[in-house]
Amino acid sequence: MTVEEYFELEEQSEIRHEYYDGNIYAMAGTTLNHNRIVGKVRNLLGSHFLPRGCDVFSENIKVKVSDKYYPYPDVIVTCAPKDISGTYVVEHPSILVEVTSKHSEENDRTLKLKQYRTISSLQYYLLVSQREYSVEVFSRVDGGDLWTYRSFENEEDVIRFDAFNFEISLKTIYDDIEFARSE
Repeated sequence: MTVEEYFELEEQSEIRHEYYDGNIYAMAGTTLNHNRIVGKVRNLLGSHFLPRGCDVFSENIKVKVSDKYYPYPDVIVTCAPKDISGTYVVEHPSILVEVTSKHSEENDRTLKLKQYRTISSLQYYLLVSQREYSVEVFSRVDGGDLWTYRSFENEEDVIRFDAFNFEISLKTIYDDIEFARSE
């Protein structure tokens, strides 16, 4: 399938599909915790970035990673004017967030991590667990190809986004979340 055919399909389809190298993959439904966490993260990021002229999207907006890859991250922050005035696709994200499930986690930390790191505008990639207090943060160093990794697993931990003079505590992400035994 070509990218053009993919976009035409997406405009007509009632379900979302991710596109990778000519193939499409239907997006599965989510759990209540997944949806709650996505909403909280979107709101927390929105409270900081929206007043600064940026935009924050969740779940139904595609990111152009390359001409071969168009995924739907759970949360996207972009400050690029072209993205803010665009229609369907964000091309210059600053922050991408995936809320992991037992079915998506391997893909989120392998293919998506590898692909997302190629986006020159991306500063942070977060993997947020819906099963326990756990947020993993991949941060670009000085706009180059070097990335750092930090893991946050305690309720009182605070994630700092130094590039944006901003922070979020795990407590606010997981406020009122009851962890289920299984997804």
